[in-house]
Amino acid sequence: MAGQVKSKERVQEHGEVFTNEREVNAMLDMVRQETERIDSRFLEPACGDGNFLSEVLRRKLDVVDSRYRRSLPEWERYAFIAVGSIYGVELLRDNTIACRERLYGIVESRYARVSKGSQNQAFLDAIAFVLERNILNGNALSLRAVDEHGRDTDEPIVFSEWSVVLGDKVKRRDFRLDEMLEGNVDKGHTRSLFGAGNTPAVDWEYDEETKSFIPKPIREYPLTSLYEVMDVE
Repeated sequence: MAGQVKSKERVQEHGEVFTNEREVNAMLDMVRQETERIDSRFLEPACGDGNFLSEVLRRKLDVVDSRYRRSLPEWERYAFIAVGSIYGVELLRDNTIACRERLYGIVESRYARVSKGSQNQAFLDAIAFVLERNILNGNALSLRAVDEHGRDTDEPIVFSEWSVVLGDKVKRRDFRLDEMLEGNVDKGHTRSLFGAGNTPAVDWEYDEETKSFIPKPIREYPLTSLYEVMDVE
């Protein structure tokens, strides 16, 4: 159990036990093709400090390195896509922060190696911004954001979708996690994915990227450069 437990108190209070590296890799190997697809989305509902997500990111960046390391703008574009496809929810705030920092550190290290001293700080700032929106302090059971003590708030968990189009241009859309998972569309009233006669519920729309019906976003942002996503709120 060495390295899997921070303290007995955290185990007793929160059931916190981290998955070790051997099990992480064995489980991810079962979906190897998805871990090596740059834009394949992963959601870890109890991400801890990032044991699973960090390995997913490493595998995605291995592919980015192998395909795009000779062109720094292309590497930045696809590394952004890789980071933007990774999501996590974590109940404990210190783990949430540690997970963001861990994932950022992986990108920063790879970027330093590929860029050979020609780093664009705006790219790193964009990565940090995306991680703040994708790795969230929340309760994956209640689907609510939590306060600094891990207690549920009235705020839903809201994730951002990052779609890179037209070179370095990014389209951001925000979605409520409860709606994505359950079709919870309005003030606690739940609808199924399909209405009567297999007709999509009016609050859902067909998404060409995923080839499926998804809830309408709660907010959409103007198309912007990936180097400026942190400037559009």
